[in-house]
Amino acid sequence: MLRAASAAFLLAGPAVAGLGSFLVPIPPALAAQLVVADSGPFVPGTTDVPVMPGLASAESEPLVFDKPGGRIVQAVLSGGVPRRAVLAFYDQTLPQLGWRRTADRVFVRDGEELRLEFPQGIQPAKAAQTTKDGGTAVRFTLTPR
Repeated sequence: MLRAASAAFLLAGPAVAGLGSFLVPIPPALAAQLVVADSGPFVPGTTDVPVMPGLASAESEPLVFDKPGGRIVQAVLSGGVPRRAVLAFYDQTLPQLGWRRTADRVFVRDGEELRLEFPQGIQPAKAAQTTKDGGTAVRFTLTPR
């Protein structure tokens, strides 16, 4: 949201300064960031990891520590979406927000590491790991790197 507000201010700046208004082309990469950043709620405890449509908080409160060395966040979301759809969503969305994938379900950005885990000891051979109600549960763990 902060990025969207900053971009809006930069684009409106000339008009506010009395230089008139004009359209400035936005590079596709920046446009994608603005759309994703403004697309909805974020994972509890974060302001920069969007919630995939179909997922909702599975816990009342996320675990959040903000310390001088960086923030630590752990939140669990669940919903009636397949695990592969969750992975595809975050593989596509997080790089648009500056996250770089370094391993399966691991992303890094600005000295932080984000891990996506699928709790519930289901056999690895299963196509999806599910909660009792038939939906997928995903744990987001954000730590300093």
